[in-house]
Amino acid sequence: MKPILTLTLNPAIDIACATPQVTPQHKLRTHGERMDPGGGGVNVARVLHELGAPATAMILSGGVFGRHLEELIAAEGVACQPIPIAGNTRISMTVHDEAAGSEYRFVGEGPQVQPPEIEAVAAALTQADADWLVISGSLPRGIATDMLARLVRVAHEAGRRVVLDTSGPALRAALGQGLALIKPSLREFEELVGHPLPTAAAQDEAALRLVREGAAERIAVSLSADGALLATQSGVVRRPAIPVKAIGTVGAGDSFLAAMTLALARNEAPESALAWGLAAGAAAVMSTGTARPKRATIEALRKRG
Repeated sequence: MKPILTLTLNPAIDIACATPQVTPQHKLRTHGERMDPGGGGVNVARVLHELGAPATAMILSGGVFGRHLEELIAAEGVACQPIPIAGNTRISMTVHDEAAGSEYRFVGEGPQVQPPEIEAVAAALTQADADWLVISGSLPRGIATDMLARLVRVAHEAGRRVVLDTSGPALRAALGQGLALIKPSLREFEELVGHPLPTAAAQDEAALRLVREGAAERIAVSLSADGALLATQSGVVRRPAIPVKAIGTVGAGDSFLAAMTLALARNEAPESALAWGLAAGAAAVMSTGTARPKRATIEALRKRG
């Protein structure tokens, strides 16, 4: 199969560490420091690579942090396609409080992106040799909500099957532009439809209605401890969460999306694709750091689920 292309418009270097206890106004000694390439699409590409699938991570890359991010991605064996920008790539940090068992996440806002830099992305999406494109992660400053919709449309018209994981006005603007899959959380989905969805029946009805209205070919909604649902033209499939001991949450949604997209790219049935997504998401929360599930763990959880 052709490599699955991922696009991360606001990537980051993710630093993870632990400290005995988070206490205000004290110098906190940390240990177990780790530096990972991060951002939604980067995480997806890393998990795809772990699952044995070819993947290319397209990123906006700026400054010395951007160059280091490229090195981190390459060091993991993932192909990287950087789009140079004038601003500096951001840094984010996750701190695990061992006493409380809590996780603190500090996320940088990222650079201001200029219109010519987005035009370079559009051109790269047109020329890319890929059947599937996953756009995942937050949007950098300088990108209007309709700009993401334009990138989706450009990729779709170039023959890509586009998977989108974002939220808010940017997600709403991209609906109906040829999306193969969107993956909001329940909170993001309620925001999208404009009202609470307190029951399974209400959630299923809303997802199925949007699919049949042409918003997207498939809609997967992650339901946290309740698992996830997947709506297609044929109906709605639900699967429960796989019970595991959760340690960290960073990258769980990206892991879910990677495994699900890979299954769809391999022409697996929707229920199977959803099961693979839940297995990868469960594997991701079993450790701290950014999207580090192991293939063996994902495959074992898939058998359990």
